[in-house]
Formats: sequence, structure tokens, C-alpha cells
Amino acid sequence: MTGRLPGDWYIEAPLVTVDADEILIVGRLASVELPTGSSAEDRATAEAARIGGHREETRDHRVRIAGEAQGEFDRVVSWGARCGETLEIFTSASVPVMTRLRMPERHVLDTLIDAGVARSRSEALAWCVRLVAKNEEAWMTELREAFAHVEDVRSRGPSPDG
Repeated sequence: MTGRLPGDWYIEAPLVTVDADEILIVGRLASVELPTGSSAEDRATAEAARIGGHREETRDHRVRIAGEAQGEFDRVVSWGARCGETLEIFTSASVPVMTRLRMPERHVLDTLIDAGVARSRSEALAWCVRLVAKNEEAWMTELREAFAHVEDVRSRGPSPDG
């Protein structure tokens, strides 16, 4: 897939993240040059502008690439860019997830709604997932690495076919 991307779009190979529903491609753009003494706000504004320019200039080409990939991989293709410390995801799938919650868990979601943190249980649940991902990043990384190790060991074992 990354072979379809023009070589001058990004300064390094883009990060491609895949799950069962979506392929997310995030490329790093060249850093912005600012005068000495520029504020963090100036830098963030310039980085966002560079990302916005890239988004507009590449839109038609990205749409064509996404269309081809969606047909081939049967997943939504989403895009984003990073410039310096600024990350913007242009498009991303919002996929429904079915879950069953007991009353105490529903009460947590309803409290978030009552407090104005979320407008719906769905939004409150997404907020909770983002909070866990942010606060438990090291643990989540360790868990993913352990899972990758299990997959590696499993792949070297006997096949179920014989």
C-alpha cells in the first residue's frame, strides 16, 4: 500500500495502522522553520497550516488511493499527518461496538452524561476508552508486545491441519 504513495509526500515512511475495520495512514511532514523567539502557539499554528496545506494539495490523489485500497483490502482507508508535535487525523472511521453493561457500569456512563462530559452513552464509553488508553499507555504497550510474542510462538507451532 505505501508503494502507491508519492515519494515526496512525507519525510519518512508513513505509519500504517490496521485493524479489522480500518487502515490508518499517518505521514510525517517536514518541520516548519520559524524565527528565533517564536512562541509555542506560533509553532502549533504553523504546523497546523502545513498539515492543512498538505491535506488540500493531496486530497484527490488520496481519494483515488483509498478507493483502490478499500476494494482490495475491504477496509476503510483513513488519513492523517504529523508535523513537529502536531498530529491531525483527517478522516477516521467511527465504528459501532456492541457491548453489554450491568447497572453499575451504565451508572458510570450516565454520570458522565449528567456532568456534561458526554452527550450519550456511546460518547461516554468512547471517552472512557480514550482515558484508559492515555493513562495506561505503558501497560497497553507491554500488553501488545506480549500478544505479538504469543502470535510468534503460535506461528512456529504445529498447524491445526495436521
